[in-house]
Amino acid sequence: MFSRLRSDIQCILDRDPAARSKWEVLTCYPGLHALVFHRGAHWLWKRELRWLARFTSHLSRWLTGIEIHPGAQIGDRVFIDHGMGVVIGETAEIGDGCTIYQGVTLGGTSLYKGTKRHPTLGKNVVVSAGAKVLGGFTVGDDAKIGSNAVVIKPVPAGATAVGIPARIIQAEDTARREEAAAKMGFSAYGITANDDPLSQAMKGLIDNAATQEHQIALLWQAIEKLSDQRRGEPCVPLDAKTTEDFEKEKLTQLVGK
Repeated sequence: MFSRLRSDIQCILDRDPAARSKWEVLTCYPGLHALVFHRGAHWLWKRELRWLARFTSHLSRWLTGIEIHPGAQIGDRVFIDHGMGVVIGETAEIGDGCTIYQGVTLGGTSLYKGTKRHPTLGKNVVVSAGAKVLGGFTVGDDAKIGSNAVVIKPVPAGATAVGIPARIIQAEDTARREEAAAKMGFSAYGITANDDPLSQAMKGLIDNAATQEHQIALLWQAIEKLSDQRRGEPCVPLDAKTTEDFEKEKLTQLVGK
């Protein structure tokens, strides 16, 4: 028990720059207190002492502002940061190394007893403030849930879910789009990285511009070659764009940067 408590304290020191000492974490972090209470409540729940388990979790909720059903399964090195308003349902499962911020709900959408109603979080998942993860599906290892997102479907490992309802952003898609934007000399996500509607629109513009500019330039170059081969009058207009020309200044003005 004490080795697990030391591990919990150390994971908070590793992830929270505001934590200055083990004593401060032990005495002043409600997320740690809620997990300690939950382990006791879960032990009672598994031994069919259901009322006592629920009363223990109710006492924990009153003291910490974090509500964890005693039936929930929580792994090692889980960090509930700040924690006020966090709700974790009966059939929820949280893997090792997860981080959960304030206002998060791991809730259910089914009213049938005995079914898997709440989500399963893989290892090292980050659930940002105010997010709602609703349903008996799985959020894969190393996935991230954006602030205030409402997730109602599975999230693949390593992906990010943002928005209402949540959209899935694959890690490789983000890297590819950043590379295309860098070549154009434009910061594609001037507002926020993932969860702002305007930044989502900018991502669509970047994806289209990166392909269309290239294809148009290739078409004009092909027409110009045909014209040269026939040695006739040039059929390429003087104002035709035979090279890529992304108007980054106008797009920058559009997003207010």
